[in-house]
This record gives sequence, structure tokens and C-alpha cells, in this order.
Amino acid sequence: MFEQRIYNFSAGPSMLPVPVLQKCADEMLNYQGSGMSVMEMSHRSKVYDEIIVQAEALFREVMQIPDNYKVLFLQGGASTQFAMVPMNLLRTGKADYVVTGQFSKKAYQEAKKIGSDIHLAGSTESTNFDHVPTQEELDLRPDADYVHICLNNTIFGTKWHYIPDTGNVPLVADMSSCILSEPFDVSKFGLIYAGAQKNIAPAGLTVVIIREDLAGFTLPGTPTMLDYAVQIKNSSMYNTPPCYPIYVCKLVLEWIKELGGLEAMKERNQKKAAILYNVLDESKLFRAVAAPVDRSMMNVTFRTGNEELDAKFVKESVAAGFSNLKGHRSVGGMRASIYNAMPLEGVEKLAVFMKDFEARNL
Repeated sequence: MFEQRIYNFSAGPSMLPVPVLQKCADEMLNYQGSGMSVMEMSHRSKVYDEIIVQAEALFREVMQIPDNYKVLFLQGGASTQFAMVPMNLLRTGKADYVVTGQFSKKAYQEAKKIGSDIHLAGSTESTNFDHVPTQEELDLRPDADYVHICLNNTIFGTKWHYIPDTGNVPLVADMSSCILSEPFDVSKFGLIYAGAQKNIAPAGLTVVIIREDLAGFTLPGTPTMLDYAVQIKNSSMYNTPPCYPIYVCKLVLEWIKELGGLEAMKERNQKKAAILYNVLDESKLFRAVAAPVDRSMMNVTFRTGNEELDAKFVKESVAAGFSNLKGHRSVGGMRASIYNAMPLEGVEKLAVFMKDFEARNL
């Protein structure tokens, strides 16, 4: 039945690994002899408790998360974290934000509603977010409560290929579109958050990894559900968690582990990205949008420079068995999101299609 599957290059919700989907199908009606689907079981039951405990243990193992960090399975997407982070981490009202795309800009704007001194410590908006600032270009304050970045910029196809030095100031990173794509030193961050719908699980789950000493300092009036300390105390179960996405998350982590972990995943993802960037660098029709030094491994953005030709490419790509190659509505062009679950053959076939399209349209 998998012969009918297309190559889905959506920026999210995105592809899930076929073995994971098959496992979900096999266990849909009767999870491991329980007589019910994971969708139906109580989150307070013993059988579900094993699922969420295993999911956290796998996250810790795969990402090598230190013991002094807590892993939370929350809801509301990364967009809720735009408010939850300042509500929990602001102590003096001061925070530094680096804006490198639409989502970091939204996080910055949200924080300004909450903090009294939210500082724009760097921005690449003047060049339409085509690169990431260098360490020297950042205007960071040593007395800020935290520094916030978006590590991978889904819409514009750029990525931080270095972790900025923030001194003793905790670094907060939105990793929604690059988490689990390669190894990261978690100890360099005070808090990491990620919407699940790109590399982790279906939409509905948000993962937060927080250094435990940062929790417990919420601003007055912070809703209970948005208090990290409450979520930690209740093991992500203050209310009903997103049960099924957490179950799928566990299966995805098992799949990553079986493939060789994050080092193997990085090698796999680098190979896929290199195929597309090589086509773009050699092309006389297409051009890559992001600066070469800051190119994303997850989201490859490109265009022809002609809107009608871009539209033709997208239309013909659908007929060729590809999906969601149209760029974000705010920037146009094309975007190939090649997250963990995108197989190598999907990228290879896209590269062939791009070369053929160029030969027919130059």
C-alpha cells in the first residue's frame, strides 16, 4: 500500500517514518494486548504511564540530556512558548532576542507584551532574513535574564551553525524545525522548546527541555497551565496530555535509535541537503535563497526569479508525485523541507525533476 505514498516536502505537519506509521497501524485497535487504542486509554492508566515514561527516557538517551534538565510534554505549540518563556524566565524584566525570521520575530513581539526591557540584540530583517548574524554582530547584555534565538528558520531556510556565547545568561532556543536532526550539546542551553510536527510526532505535542534551576520563578498572574514548575511537579500531567502524539514520539525515538542515533541522523540529513544544494549551485535557472554559510539542513529555499515560472514548477511537481514545494505565502518561491523522515530517494527524485524542469524552461 506504500506504493501510493507521495514525497511530502511540507514544512509541517510533515512526513513521519513509514515504519512508525506501520507500527501505529498495527497497534491502532489493540495496543499491546490492552484491548484498546492508545487514543482511547486513560492517561492515568498503568499502560499509558509506561508509554510516557519510555518516551521521556528515550528523549534523554537520544539527545543525551543531562540529569539536571527536565523534559516536558506540553501543548499549545511553539507559539505558546513565545509567552510561556518570558512568564517563567523573566526576573528583572530584561531579555535579549535575536530575530532571524518570522517565528523569532513573533517570539520577540510576544515577549515585549510581558517584559519591561525586551532588547533586540540582533536582526537580519533588513536583508529579508537571508542569513544569521555572527557572534560579533550580537548586542548581548550580561545582565539579561535570558537570550532567545530560533535555531533553524523554516520559512527562510537558514540555520545557526554555531551556538552563540551568552556567558552566564541562559540561552533559550526554539528548535521546532531542527530538533533530533543532529546532536546538540543540551548543556549549552537553559531551555529548548520544539513543536512536534516536523521531526518528532504529529501536531499537538510541544516538547520543552528546561534546566531545573530556571523553573519556579513565574511572574504574578501567570496561568497555572503555563507554569513550568507546575508541569514538572505533575510530570506533564497537570491535565490530560496529548496522549497519542506522545506515543508516536516514543516510536519515532525508537526509530532514530535503531538507525544509529543522532550522529547517523546528521550524516543522513547532510547527504540529503547536499544533493539539493549541489543542484542549486550548478543551476542556471534556480538560485538558493539563503546565504551559503547559513543554509539550513532541514529547509531548502529556492526560486527562479520569475513568479510565473515558480508557479509552473510547483504545479508540475504535484503531477510528478511531490507535494508542498510551494514556498511560504510570505516569501513565495519554493521550499523543500527534508526533515528526518524524508527518504534519500525522495530527495534524489526531486533533484532529477529540478534538472529536467530546468532543461525544459531555460
